[in-house]
Amino acid sequence: MPLTLKKTLEPEGLLGIWDIKEDESYFLDALDLYPGEDRQLEQIKGFRRLEWLACRHLVHFLSGRQIRGAILKDKFGKPFLEESTWEISMSHSGGKAAVIAAPYLVGVDIQNIVPRISTLAPRFCNREELDGIQASVNPIEAAHVIWGAKESLYKIYGKGKIDFRKDLAVYPFDYDPNGGQLQCKVLNHNFIHKFYGEYTKIDNFIFVYIQEDSSPIPFKD
Repeated sequence: MPLTLKKTLEPEGLLGIWDIKEDESYFLDALDLYPGEDRQLEQIKGFRRLEWLACRHLVHFLSGRQIRGAILKDKFGKPFLEESTWEISMSHSGGKAAVIAAPYLVGVDIQNIVPRISTLAPRFCNREELDGIQASVNPIEAAHVIWGAKESLYKIYGKGKIDFRKDLAVYPFDYDPNGGQLQCKVLNHNFIHKFYGEYTKIDNFIFVYIQEDSSPIPFKD
């Protein structure tokens, strides 16, 4: 079973990670894509097709339903479940697919750990976040946590243009290689929200998920 992680969220929701061992035919047979999804897949080339299919299969697998709902995109390109009030978010990297679904705002990101994140960090981190990375026991992995949190927030916002340094913020945290909790926020025009999240290292990947704040930990501001 390629499902390597399944977690129930509080107050409601599910997330999971799938190690992709199958070929396209496995997912195509299982999914029975809707016309709108077929058109999306036609635009994708190479291994990304397999990751795209695996994400959609995982959403349905976690749902436990017999009849699968179509996953389409709104005018901004944000995926949504047709005829459902649940929010979804999907991510894939290096042969792993990750998804999250809940009846409130959620986002997810999984990334293969690469050293070049250190040179990219000034493009997506504010000064306080950069200082935290430099003080961390593992700056490369800490930078991946911030990137994963901001990617998740970007997906939650879902309207495209946003400044990762100014509009998205991750509160200071002490990076723990065994995983930990996050608090973060979006400050973009009329969309101002605080979020709670968790991160963990799985193999050579950093996995982050974000949800509307349900943390018992008071926000620092």
